[in-house]
Amino acid sequence: MRRKTSCPYCYHRIPAKRLWYQCNGRGSVNRPGCPATRDEARETGTGFKGIVRPSFRPGWHRVRPVFPRQANCPGCGSLTGIRVCPRCHTPLPVGFDRSRSPLIAMIGAKNTGKTVYLTVLANELRTTLRRRFHADVRFTGDAQGGAESPLRWLERNVDRVYQRGQLFAQTASAGSAGRQEALVFEWRQAGRRTLTGLRFRTTYLSFYDTAGEDLSSQGRSRDLRYLDAADALIVLLDPFTLPQAADRIVTPDDDKEGTRESAKTVLGNVTDTLRESRSIPGDKPIRLPVAVAFAKIDAFFDALGSDNPLFEVPDESTAHYDETAGRDTHEQVRALLHEFGGDEIDSHLSTNYTNFRYFVVSALGAPPDYANQKVDPGGVRPFRVAEPLLWLLSRFGVVRGETRRR
Repeated sequence: MRRKTSCPYCYHRIPAKRLWYQCNGRGSVNRPGCPATRDEARETGTGFKGIVRPSFRPGWHRVRPVFPRQANCPGCGSLTGIRVCPRCHTPLPVGFDRSRSPLIAMIGAKNTGKTVYLTVLANELRTTLRRRFHADVRFTGDAQGGAESPLRWLERNVDRVYQRGQLFAQTASAGSAGRQEALVFEWRQAGRRTLTGLRFRTTYLSFYDTAGEDLSSQGRSRDLRYLDAADALIVLLDPFTLPQAADRIVTPDDDKEGTRESAKTVLGNVTDTLRESRSIPGDKPIRLPVAVAFAKIDAFFDALGSDNPLFEVPDESTAHYDETAGRDTHEQVRALLHEFGGDEIDSHLSTNYTNFRYFVVSALGAPPDYANQKVDPGGVRPFRVAEPLLWLLSRFGVVRGETRRR
């Protein structure tokens, strides 16, 4: 059977061994290179509005039923090895067809701070996590969002949050011209040693920052094709919508339009969309790994007390995911849900999913000034932001998970 994978930029399922190619513009004897123009398929699939060289389907290999590593452009005859997605024509990383490439979608309701969380997580990937796991982590792909590269996106956001201490406006809907494009990371680290030497493993991680409004209704959720393509989900939930949260903590006045959606509503819409897109009947569970992270947990620090086990950060100096600590956190969050009247969330997940885990995270580490959209004067202090991702990576075998003896 021909192996298929998901394009990390447009999220369509594509045959990994039948990728298309892009002209490199070099031309050949007596034939000038192809000019760069707007690519309608790429603009439709990803929102990219720049000019690029044309993409083409290579000829069928007469001896073997696979496509060659290089192909001649039918327009100018240049020999190119730039391979692209057959659907959106976006250049794919070298070795994409030979690597494990889990597509991890990050979703959440309005007001969960997804853009701040993704900015902090991306920065952690390129700094703390890279060093911790002895990996080479970098952005891959060209300027997917138009004039800006993913690296420029991160640098601008890091400057805004870390240096200037400012928050973000709400993310544009996927149906609008201002949608956020995918961020694709290449994670490369040493693997096993063979007779021919040390081998390296490369994994590509794709994240997409969807607008909260896209998950507020079932109809809008159906339009999010990345939910169907995802190999795993990080679901950010708003703890302020728990029934008894307002009685225990000071909830922020950042929902002036009154459109904050409950965590149960968001989960229900996601579940229905997954069942419909993957043809999973109601009497069978969803086996997709789902990391359920309650964001902005810093607002609960005072109410729960500093000695609450949820605030005990696992050892972050080791190059593995602490499975024991993860299970403990899962049970502690489950108890917290019941304490704050959110047990219906646990009931929904337990009766619809076989592979989910709870997390608590805080991208900023302290409650911000919501009225003025400013970070706490103490600066950005990420709290357990990487744990949902590390748990998922351990499920895919990208990082090692370790269970400690009691």
